[in-house]
Amino acid sequence: MNLEKVVFGFFVLLSATLNFGYVTGDISDPMHHNAIELYAAVVVNIIATVLKLGDRTQIGAIHLATSLVAVIQLAAATVTWVWASEATQGGVTPYLMSSVVSLALGAVLANVVSVVLLVIETANFRRR
Repeated sequence: MNLEKVVFGFFVLLSATLNFGYVTGDISDPMHHNAIELYAAVVVNIIATVLKLGDRTQIGAIHLATSLVAVIQLAAATVTWVWASEATQGGVTPYLMSSVVSLALGAVLANVVSVVLLVIETANFRRR
């Protein structure tokens, strides 16, 4: 068993599940979306991105691209949430919350692509 592959797979799957858990619920209700879970998704996605930096294969490049997309989407969601809660007088309105969750849903799609690539890569692996 390759420990590096285990750690890589762990962080890819953890980033996807944290992100999915965050977006689950009513899209416009802030009570259904935990800020700490969003921040955890950002941190884990950044870790997964760093782990993807060393791979020089074509599939590694696609893995990195999907991870970068997820990080950018989640960073935009976090900035939108912080801006809504700290800089606006109305606080986190249903309109702004739906923007935050929509951005995080984009990251979910990128994470799903990354997981599918991981499964394909694993299925095509041949023992030498």
